Amino acid sequence: MAGHNGLVGRSLVRRLRTLGHDNLLLRSRSELNLSDQAAVQAFLSSHPISQIYVAAAKVGGILANSTLPADFIHENLLIQSNLIAGAHAAGIQQLLFLGSSCIYPKLAAQPIVEEALLTGPLEPTNEPYAIAKIAGIKLCEGFARQYGRDYRTVMPTNLYGPHDNFHPSGSHVLPALIRRFVEAVEQNAPVVTVWGSGTPRREFLHVDDLAAACVTVMNVGAERLGSITTETCSHVNIGCGEDHTIADVAHLVARLTGYRGAIEFDTSKPDGTPRKLLDCSKVFSLDWKPALSLEQGLRQTIDWYLANRASAA
Repeated sequence: MAGHNGLVGRSLVRRLRTLGHDNLLLRSRSELNLSDQAAVQAFLSSHPISQIYVAAAKVGGILANSTLPADFIHENLLIQSNLIAGAHAAGIQQLLFLGSSCIYPKLAAQPIVEEALLTGPLEPTNEPYAIAKIAGIKLCEGFARQYGRDYRTVMPTNLYGPHDNFHPSGSHVLPALIRRFVEAVEQNAPVVTVWGSGTPRREFLHVDDLAAACVTVMNVGAERLGSITTETCSHVNIGCGEDHTIADVAHLVARLTGYRGAIEFDTSKPDGTPRKLLDCSKVFSLDWKPALSLEQGLRQTIDWYLANRASAA
């Protein structure tokens, strides 16, 4: 497991242990720097590993992506290249690489099918991160085509849940909204300002639902997976199949946190992609569906944040 201390990694660990996998190989960043090619290769070659889940990545919201473009492309290229190429060199046959729905063109037809990849320009605010993730997909496909490796890829939609990044300037939209409205309730703030116009539509998936989907895709038979993918379009979308405007989501978070003040939208801030809804018919055909509604997932995440604010901040 690469990235076990992150949002997705923690959920994957919980899921795998629930399924009885007590032999997980986990290392913190202080124990293994995934940007160090030699260290990663030595580690992978010295342990009996049957599967690798690549959940490690440098992630952030619009502000972080806009201000740190070099960091986002460079660090992600290093991490995934070291792990994927390293797995091949160590003779590890099975790997699952987690990408992101930002790989798709900014104006892709909705809902977005996997075949939309590389058919148009990317959203400029997260282009460096998206390019790194596209490279990861193609790296997995390359080792599968050239060497027969079973390297699979999934593209999750916007994620949220326990252990998310709730930093006020470096987080994604849902954790940012949760923190903002919780603090507004405590401060009795008359107004909460939300970035952008509120009109973009986004699909959200609880991270525990993603973890279940990842385990499903990793372990489904190769013939069945091959019936819904191709050698050059091997990735599988993971989402819930419905989206919401940012304005609607902001009002939902306000209600769930008990905020009763006004909500304003700062149109001077970027909106990002106008809509991003994934076509998830392929993963649904593998007998997986999300278990949590957005409201259920948000209630759970808000409760977790309130109980863990010291570590979540």
